[in-house]
Order: sequence, then structure tokens, then C-alpha cells
Amino acid sequence: MCAMARPRKPLLSTDRIVQAARALVDAEGLAAVSTRRLAAELGVSGPSLYNHFRTKDEILEAVADSVSAQVDLSMFEDGRPWRTALHDWAVSYRAALRDHPNIVPVLARGPGRRPAALHLADAVYGAMVEAGWPPAQATSIGALMRYFVMGSALGSFAGGFPDDAGAYDPEDYPHLQQAHRLAEQQEKIDERAFETGLAALLDGLAQQYEQVQRTA
Repeated sequence: MCAMARPRKPLLSTDRIVQAARALVDAEGLAAVSTRRLAAELGVSGPSLYNHFRTKDEILEAVADSVSAQVDLSMFEDGRPWRTALHDWAVSYRAALRDHPNIVPVLARGPGRRPAALHLADAVYGAMVEAGWPPAQATSIGALMRYFVMGSALGSFAGGFPDDAGAYDPEDYPHLQQAHRLAEQQEKIDERAFETGLAALLDGLAQQYEQVQRTA
């Protein structure tokens, strides 16, 4: 009678490490990530992780880049007008950050040497220059959009008010008597605020673009 072969564990890979680290960051935050904790999650010895990543920071950088890779860039390649492309990209970018808010502080450091983040920056800048924006302004637009989208992902305005009708004394805060109702409509309010801000931002850029074209 032949002995049954012992099931083999999936080979450790960069992708497996990044997926496990991303799940840990999503669930518990950046502070929860350590090589020891990841090794336990993956069922391997700690030193085996060092065959793929030298430090915890390298792992977090890879997690951040995996989130950047989720952002759709097709709108910069299919002929959409620059304003439409920026809008659609910002929506996709925010969706990726909304799904992984705990990694935003790492993303906020800038693209560094992360490939997906660099492709993102290259796509936005290149599309703006091709649309007729001067290079300096194209750089500013990329930075502006990044600030706006990341800021929207850092927290919820509506979620910041307690669901307590008695939380605010009307003598101190006469205009906040309905603020306790914001939390129950958090997603709708935050989405509307994002779209309102994005439209205002793009309207302002459109006015600047007209000036650029007149003086070109």
C-alpha cells in the first residue's frame, strides 16, 4: 500500500506576500504588519521572507504599488477629452484608495521607485501635455489631482459626527442640530462631496485651459 503524498503548501512568492500584507493592512492597519506576523499568516519561517523583501518598508511599498496598479488608466489612451479623462481617472483612483484606506499614508509619500505609481504619474502628465497644457502646468495638475483624491480618501466628513441627537448644545452650535443624521448617509454624502469638489476643480482648470489656448 502506497503512502499518500503530503499536500504541498503553495510556494512562497512575492505576490503571495503582498496579498497577505495588503489583507493585514486593510484589516488592522500599518502597525499590524511585521515580518514575524506575515510569516505566521503565510505558514512559513520568518527568514524565508527575506528572499523576496529585505525590510518591512519594502513590503509596505509593494503593497502601496499593488493598490496603485488597481487604478484604471485606459481613459488616457482611448481618446477621451482631457477633462473627461481626468474625471474618470480621479473616480477610479478614489475607488482604489477607498477600498484600501489604511495604505494611503504610504502612497502619500510619493511614487518613489514604485512601477505602478510611476506609470500612473507618467500617464497623467503625458495626457495633459498631449492635450496642450504646458509642461509646468501639467505637473501642477497631476499634483493637484493627487492631493484632492488622497485627501478625500483620508477620512469621512459625514462619519465624523456622532449619531447622537443631543451631542451639540444649540446655544453653542445652532446650525448643527441635524448633524447627528449625517452618519446614516455617510456614503452618499461623501460621494456627493467628492463629485462636487471634482466638478469645481475641473471647471477651474477648464477656464485656465481656455487662457492657455488663447495665448499659445
